[in-house]
Amino acid sequence: MAHAQFNPTAREALADAAVEAKVRKNLTWQEIADAAGLSPAFTTAAVLGQHPLPPQSAKAVAELLDLDDDAAALLQTIPTRGSIPGGVPTDPTIYRFYEMIQVYGTTLKALIHEQFGDGIISAINFKLDVRKVADPEGGERAVITLDGKYLPTKPF
Repeated sequence: MAHAQFNPTAREALADAAVEAKVRKNLTWQEIADAAGLSPAFTTAAVLGQHPLPPQSAKAVAELLDLDDDAAALLQTIPTRGSIPGGVPTDPTIYRFYEMIQVYGTTLKALIHEQFGDGIISAINFKLDVRKVADPEGGERAVITLDGKYLPTKPF
């Protein structure tokens, strides 16, 4: 049976414990995702309290991180989503995404609506990928792919 949370405090505390264990054991998010049998993006979001993990994945992650059965059960609950408390984010990495949406949000909306019509891009039926590639001008670039199902608005 699926259980929902209505207060993010327990999942926030679990996220803190999981990250502490990740650091203590010198694990990568990829290694945790491999144990879960899921993508690094989804697994990371789940461990940080934004998604529930399937039972087998939750048990595998809890075991890898030396978390108890209660933690494994909590990893399976449907969380109260939203990892950024009110206001403008202050973490520089998160802020840059906020800035990108401030600059390109209306452009994305215009291009999406021109190509698809009125509707939204799902964050439920969604895939996320982050890759590091060489920059031809030197250094490195981040390639971030947001792949969401288009859901048209339906008049009723």
